Amino acid sequence: MQNNDLALLTDFYELTMAAGYFENGKQHEIGYFDLFFRSIPDGGGYAVAAGQQVIIDYLENLKFTPEDITFLRQKNLFSEAFLNYLLHFKFQGDVWMVPEGSVVFPNEPLIIVRANIIEAQLIETYLLLQMNHQSLIATKSARIVRSAQGRPVMEFGARRAHGADAALYGAKAAYVGGVFGTSLAKAEQHYHIPALGTMAHSWVQMFDTELEAFIAYAKTYPHTSTFLVDTYNVLKSGVPNAIKAIKAVLWPKGIKNAMIRIDSGDLTYLSKEARKMLDEAGMKDVKIVVSNSLDEWIISELLAQGAAIDFFGVGERLITAKSEPVFGGVYKLVATEKNGNIIPKIKLSENPEKMTNPAFKQVWRLYDRTTHKALADLITLHHEIIRDQEPLEIFDPLLPHKRKILTNFIAKKRLVLVFAKGVKIVQDATLFEAREHLQNELESLWDEVKRFVNPHKYYVDLSEKLWTLRNDMIHSQLAKEGSL
Repeated sequence: MQNNDLALLTDFYELTMAAGYFENGKQHEIGYFDLFFRSIPDGGGYAVAAGQQVIIDYLENLKFTPEDITFLRQKNLFSEAFLNYLLHFKFQGDVWMVPEGSVVFPNEPLIIVRANIIEAQLIETYLLLQMNHQSLIATKSARIVRSAQGRPVMEFGARRAHGADAALYGAKAAYVGGVFGTSLAKAEQHYHIPALGTMAHSWVQMFDTELEAFIAYAKTYPHTSTFLVDTYNVLKSGVPNAIKAIKAVLWPKGIKNAMIRIDSGDLTYLSKEARKMLDEAGMKDVKIVVSNSLDEWIISELLAQGAAIDFFGVGERLITAKSEPVFGGVYKLVATEKNGNIIPKIKLSENPEKMTNPAFKQVWRLYDRTTHKALADLITLHHEIIRDQEPLEIFDPLLPHKRKILTNFIAKKRLVLVFAKGVKIVQDATLFEAREHLQNELESLWDEVKRFVNPHKYYVDLSEKLWTLRNDMIHSQLAKEGSL
C-alpha cells in the first residue's frame, strides 16, 4: 500500500470513537498515549524496538482520500460534518520515540503520543501493527545472530512470510536485528539490504548430471559460486562434484573462494565430513553454509556439537518468529490535558500485569560510569531530571523494600521528540544506523541478561514520584468504585 492510502488501515472502532468524540465536542481535547509491551518473547532477557521509521513516514503522509470518505459515507453512521473533518485531516500531534534498534524492556514506553483525542485514536492500529511485527522479528533476529557466535546469518524467509508486507518489513527488521543479508530482492531495492541467493534443487535437476549443473553455475557466476550439495547425496555425490567443479572452472581462473550449502540431513555430521573432504582437496577457503528450519536453539546445539559451519541461512522460524509469534504491544491512554494541566489516567485490572503506569513520562537508562554497562532503566514523570552527579536510590516497584543506591553512574534519556505539532523535527535514521545502534546497546548489556536460558531480569524501576502517584491513583480509584 502507498503511504497516502493507509488512513483506513485501522480498526473500525477507532472511527466510531473518533466520530463520537467529534459529535460530543471533544475533538480538541488532548490525550497522552503510551505504546509499550508486557512480556519479552521466548522468555528472553531483552527485546528490540523496530518499526519507527515506517511509522514516521506514515504520520507524515496520513490523510483520508475522497474514496475513503465515499466508503465511510456509505456506512450511514457518520455525519457530513465529521466526514468533512476527516477529508481535511492531518496529524498535528507530538510524538516521542526510542530510536529504532533500541534494546527495550516490558512496561516502559517505546512511543508516546500527545495529540487531540481523534488524532491519537486513529493512529493506534497502524502504530501497533508495525511495532508489534517489526519488534518481534528484530528481537528474534538478534537472538539468532547471537546464537551464531559471530558467523554471518542470512534471512531466507520470504516464501514463508505471512504476506508481502510481512516479507518486506520482516527482512528490514531482521537486518536491524543483525542479519548479514536477505533472500528478498525487493528488500535490497527498497532498503539497500544485501540480497543474496544461489541455486535451488531444481537447478541441479534441470541438468543431466549434478556435476554438469555445478560446472554450468561456476561458469556463469565464478566469483559468487555456492553449490547446493544435498540434491542426491551430500557426501557421495554433492561434495565430490562441487570439488570437481571448483578445480575445473574456478581454480584455472585463480578463484579460491566458493561455498557449498547443505539444506537437509544431520548438519553437524555432514558439515564435519564435508570440511574434511574440502580440506583434503586443498580447499580451505571454501566455506560451508547450512539451512533447513534453523533457529537460535538449533544453531546453538550445532555449534556446541562442533559443527563445521561458516554461514547460516534462516527462514521460516525467523520471518514468522515461529516459537512465539506475538509481540504483545499495547497502546493505552495515560493522561489528558485541559487548560495546560496534565491529568494522569490509570487503567486498573483484575490481572496486575494489565494495570498501566499513569501520566506523561520519560525513560532513563542508567549506566555504570566505569564499565559503561547498563544498570537499570528508570521510568519517571516527564518533567523529572535525573542528576547523575548525585546519589540515586532505585527500588523494585512491586517490592519497594528492595532498594539500591547508585553513585557512580550516567543517566541518559531514552525517548526522543520526533514530531512537534505534526512536524517532523529529526532526520530519518538509516537502517545501518539502527543496526549499529542495536549493536552498541547490546554491548552495554551484561552477558547474564543476554543468555537464552534463565536470563537475569533487567531492572525497570519507577521513580519515587511516579510510584507514589500510581499507588495513590490505585487507592483513589478503588475507593471511588467501592472496591476498598
